Amino acid sequence: MKRYESLTILESSCLQEGIYSMTLDARAIAQEAEPGQFVCLYTDDLSRLLPRPISICDVDKETGTLRLVYRTVGFGTKEFSGKSAGDTITVLGPIGTGYSKVAEGAEAPKRILVGGGIGIPPMLLLAKEWKQAGYEVIAVLGYRTKDTFLLDDMEKYATCYVATDDGSLGTYGTVIDAIRENNLIPNGAENETVIAACGPMPMLRGLAGLAAERNVSTYVSLEERMACGVGACLGCITKTKSVDAHSHVHNARICTEGPVFDVKELCF
Repeated sequence: MKRYESLTILESSCLQEGIYSMTLDARAIAQEAEPGQFVCLYTDDLSRLLPRPISICDVDKETGTLRLVYRTVGFGTKEFSGKSAGDTITVLGPIGTGYSKVAEGAEAPKRILVGGGIGIPPMLLLAKEWKQAGYEVIAVLGYRTKDTFLLDDMEKYATCYVATDDGSLGTYGTVIDAIRENNLIPNGAENETVIAACGPMPMLRGLAGLAAERNVSTYVSLEERMACGVGACLGCITKTKSVDAHSHVHNARICTEGPVFDVKELCF
């Protein structure tokens, strides 16, 4: 159930240049949020009607807190980064289909999380839930340089491997290079491994190819610009192999049917 609420900010901080963390007192949303879902944040400027979608990074159901980690890319996110503890912000959420529903029935004991750049934050809550469920959790995280964020948080729940564009930390190259270098998905792993990923489209395409090569179940969260965030505008569609019940064509709305999809259903 989506909720439209004015929430109090409990913490707002800069993790590194352009990357911010915000923790909200969001008791109702925190109780319902699932890994892979997102929320829409509204600016204080009433002339800007459209919200900004931001993935859910973490929740604490006991304290009722919701954590968001985002990159500043425009007016809205820059406004959010200037807010402080005690300020309020209007939020709609939780929104979308998360990993739990899409990957329902997948029982492989080994879980590999793959995050690239700002696709790393939504992996944290999933790592925590899978760890608590008793799975072996491995995280492969891609950064531009050795200036990482959320790595310490992720290491609480997963064995972590890092890839950097400049080779300053971990594997020199992409997350796909790191997976191959460390033989994380050996031949014959199809019944032992599940992959969940979020990141830029080139990364997801490469991962889809690797998953097909090794026949491993893979679920990806698509990053896309959104307008309404609730499925009305059809502005965030992706090509699929099956026919969408809403539009009756081979498209799906990322904000509604997604953002998480079984990679076998997508047309890259």
